[in-house]
Amino acid sequence: MIKSPVLDPLATSIQRAEICQILGETYNQERWNDWRWQMRHRLTKLEQFQQLLQLTPAEERGLLIAPEKFAVAITPHFASLLDPKDPLCPLRLQVIPREEELIVSSTDLVDPCGEDRDTPVPGLVHRYPDRVLLLALDTCAAYCRYCTRSRLVSQGEMQPVMRRLDAIVAYLEEHTEVRDVLISGGDPLLMSDEPLDNLLRRLRGIPHLEFIRIGSRVPSFLPQRITPELVALLRKHRVWLSLHFCHVRELTPEVAQACDRLADGGIPLGSQTVLLKGVNDSEEALKNLFHGLLKLRVRPYYLYQCDPVVGTAHLRTSVQTGINLISKLRGHTTGYAVPTYVIDAPGGGGKVPIQAETLLAYENGKATVRNWIGKTYTYVDPIEAD
Repeated sequence: MIKSPVLDPLATSIQRAEICQILGETYNQERWNDWRWQMRHRLTKLEQFQQLLQLTPAEERGLLIAPEKFAVAITPHFASLLDPKDPLCPLRLQVIPREEELIVSSTDLVDPCGEDRDTPVPGLVHRYPDRVLLLALDTCAAYCRYCTRSRLVSQGEMQPVMRRLDAIVAYLEEHTEVRDVLISGGDPLLMSDEPLDNLLRRLRGIPHLEFIRIGSRVPSFLPQRITPELVALLRKHRVWLSLHFCHVRELTPEVAQACDRLADGGIPLGSQTVLLKGVNDSEEALKNLFHGLLKLRVRPYYLYQCDPVVGTAHLRTSVQTGINLISKLRGHTTGYAVPTYVIDAPGGGGKVPIQAETLLAYENGKATVRNWIGKTYTYVDPIEAD
């Protein structure tokens, strides 16, 4: 197991005991490592956070209004990583609401990616010609304050996927152009093994489906869920995982063990990171995260510009910030550690790669290109034989 470069195991164990005391429990390592115990004991109440953290007035007001806007829930595991004294802790900024969530800009959108309009049957988004998004759950282990699907997630309005599955399968069987299914939500890995197995079995029974992915933040929020049985299930159905990490402090020994289990089990692992103000909007923060992920055999895949979700302006950077950061990474670290920077075009335009201009000119078979330190070079096309 890879040791965390950040956490002091003794300090962590003390924090765990304090969290259990807040929950009215006695710390027990076996219970702590049970993912169902973690889910049953998520922190959700203002008074719990008042005991755990030195809350700022902005956080207290955020926690008071949160139930009306977007639920708060944090696993004991992730709560144990929060800095109780620092309101600018990069993990705390991701999961503790602030009163700034009440500020709504004219450009904020309830459904920023335009998914609802591309939903032919409940719980299935079909935008790209050969790919679909299957929304399995409306529950997550913890709730990111920048959640793209806050209109759906934690609202309790989504029908269980097994009740919708016949219609979804019928649609996919009819649309033979679809070869790729991304299962997301909510977090599909919160499904118990049997229903998840049934869902994957039904999808694998469709002959033209070649590629099945699951989008999940469970390895970060709830690494205890990555059991040997779950890994065997994912391996059986040849599933890829798109994970979600935003800061190197998430890469704890438990997370390393979960990723080891997945990688050793033959599960391909990629990571999607959202660029967030105060969390990871520096070259050092991103480099540390991406290098840490590679150590865990997780390939940084996408760096997302934060979607313009209602009430998230305080967490969003400028696009120029993202361009500058990717430019600083490219050429200064291995290409494996440099994800594609994308904007999910508001209104349903899909993912658009964003980068500083590298092709300066291309004319008469000559391409003028700019490299990572700003120098220009010429590439000449091969001369075609007559």
